[in-house]
Amino acid sequence: MAMIRNLLALLGLIVLIGAGFAVGKLWPVLSEFDPGFPKVYGQFAQKLLTEKDPGVAMMWSVPVEEGLSPDDVKDSLKSLASSNNFLFVGEAPFYKQVEAITGEPYRHVTFMSFCDAAVGKMMADYRDSYTGFMPCRIAVVEDLEGKLWLHSMNLDMMIHGGKELPPELKKEALRVRDVIRNMMEGAAAGEF
Repeated sequence: MAMIRNLLALLGLIVLIGAGFAVGKLWPVLSEFDPGFPKVYGQFAQKLLTEKDPGVAMMWSVPVEEGLSPDDVKDSLKSLASSNNFLFVGEAPFYKQVEAITGEPYRHVTFMSFCDAAVGKMMADYRDSYTGFMPCRIAVVEDLEGKLWLHSMNLDMMIHGGKELPPELKKEALRVRDVIRNMMEGAAAGEF
């Protein structure tokens, strides 16, 4: 019995030493992270474990109310962008490209692009790689059952997932995030 107790005590000591080492190595790095990073990674992990798909875990998805057509939703997005001082910078009708290649009808999939050039400049000046998030895109997608959805990249990982952004950039990135979310919610309900 004493031998088992001693082995468990030794195992416990090894675990404590390992945990202390990990904290000692990680703390200097994690202390520079945005205060919101645990919540963002927790939400990502929860969605990943539920859906088992990293693509789904990285996206916001909003169902469109019944009775709205793809054109209704796209017009709504453009109107909501304009009222939030966002530029509508392009529409890529992916479904038409698929139809041109296959010669067969395809469900509606369109990529709508929006931009706040002043914030985009701040992001590009901060990190060149942040240009990969530009322009902000919202996909208007008819799913395999014929239901319309809006999908966009969850910007929280960019905002809170690493080293804290400079205060002015963070403030503007949060505003852009909120505008995109509000545009999605509004367009899904047919608002203008």
